[in-house]
Amino acid sequence: MKLTSHEYRLLSYLMHHAGRIISRSEIVEHLYEQDFDRDSNTIDVFISRLRKKLGVDIIKTARGLGFLVGVNAEPQASR
Repeated sequence: MKLTSHEYRLLSYLMHHAGRIISRSEIVEHLYEQDFDRDSNTIDVFISRLRKKLGVDIIKTARGLGFLVGVNAEPQASR
Protein backbone atom coordinates (compact mmCIF):
# COMPACT_ATOMS: atom_id res chain seq x y z
CA MET A 1 0.00 0.00 0.00
CA LYS A 2 1.30 3.43 -0.88
CA LEU A 3 1.08 6.25 1.66
CA THR A 4 2.25 9.82 1.39
CA SER A 5 4.84 10.92 3.93
CA HIS A 6 2.20 12.81 5.95
CA GLU A 7 -0.21 9.85 5.87
CA TYR A 8 2.58 7.57 7.08
CA ARG A 9 3.61 9.92 9.89
CA LEU A 10 -0.02 10.32 10.99
CA LEU A 11 -0.71 6.58 10.94
CA SER A 12 2.56 5.84 12.71
CA TYR A 13 1.78 8.38 15.43
CA LEU A 14 -1.73 7.02 15.96
CA MET A 15 -0.43 3.44 16.10
CA HIS A 16 2.30 4.34 18.59
CA HIS A 17 -0.47 5.70 20.81
CA ALA A 18 -2.98 2.90 20.14
CA GLY A 19 -5.83 2.81 22.62
CA ARG A 20 -5.48 6.49 23.44
CA ILE A 21 -7.52 9.35 21.99
CA ILE A 22 -5.24 11.75 20.13
CA SER A 23 -6.55 15.30 19.72
CA ARG A 24 -6.32 17.23 16.45
CA SER A 25 -4.03 19.76 18.11
CA GLU A 26 -1.64 17.01 19.22
CA ILE A 27 -1.60 15.62 15.67
CA VAL A 28 -0.95 19.08 14.23
CA GLU A 29 1.92 19.64 16.67
CA HIS A 30 3.45 16.32 15.65
CA LEU A 31 3.07 16.76 11.88
CA TYR A 32 3.63 20.46 11.25
CA GLU A 33 5.65 23.51 12.12
CA GLN A 34 4.22 26.07 14.54
CA ASP A 35 2.89 28.36 11.79
CA PHE A 36 0.36 25.79 10.52
CA ASP A 37 -3.28 26.96 10.30
CA ARG A 38 -4.94 24.93 13.07
CA ASP A 39 -8.41 25.64 11.65
CA SER A 40 -7.52 23.83 8.45
CA ASN A 41 -9.30 20.57 7.60
CA THR A 42 -6.05 18.94 6.47
CA ILE A 43 -6.05 16.41 9.31
CA ASP A 44 -9.58 15.37 8.37
CA VAL A 45 -8.45 14.90 4.77
CA PHE A 46 -5.52 12.69 5.84
CA ILE A 47 -7.80 10.64 8.13
CA SER A 48 -10.27 10.21 5.27
CA ARG A 49 -7.53 9.06 2.88
CA LEU A 50 -6.18 6.60 5.44
CA ARG A 51 -9.67 5.19 6.02
CA LYS A 52 -10.08 4.64 2.28
CA LYS A 53 -6.75 2.82 2.11
CA LEU A 54 -7.00 0.84 5.37
CA GLY A 55 -10.71 0.41 5.90
CA VAL A 56 -13.12 2.58 7.83
CA ASP A 57 -12.93 0.60 11.08
CA ILE A 58 -9.22 1.09 11.77
CA ILE A 59 -9.30 4.76 12.79
CA LYS A 60 -12.18 5.70 15.05
CA THR A 61 -13.42 9.22 15.75
CA ALA A 62 -14.06 10.29 19.34
CA ARG A 63 -16.42 13.19 18.69
CA GLY A 64 -15.11 16.45 20.07
CA LEU A 65 -11.94 14.76 21.33
CA GLY A 66 -9.91 13.39 18.42
CA PHE A 67 -9.01 10.04 16.88
CA LEU A 68 -8.29 6.56 18.16
CA VAL A 69 -6.60 3.46 16.75
CA GLY A 70 -6.98 0.12 18.46
CA VAL A 71 -9.79 -2.34 17.98
CA ASN A 72 -10.02 -3.76 21.49
CA ALA A 73 -8.28 -0.95 23.34
CA GLU A 74 -9.96 0.96 26.14
CA PRO A 75 -9.94 4.67 25.19
CA GLN A 76 -7.96 6.98 27.46
CA ALA A 77 -8.05 10.75 27.06
CA SER A 78 -4.80 12.54 26.19
CA ARG A 79 -2.97 14.19 29.05
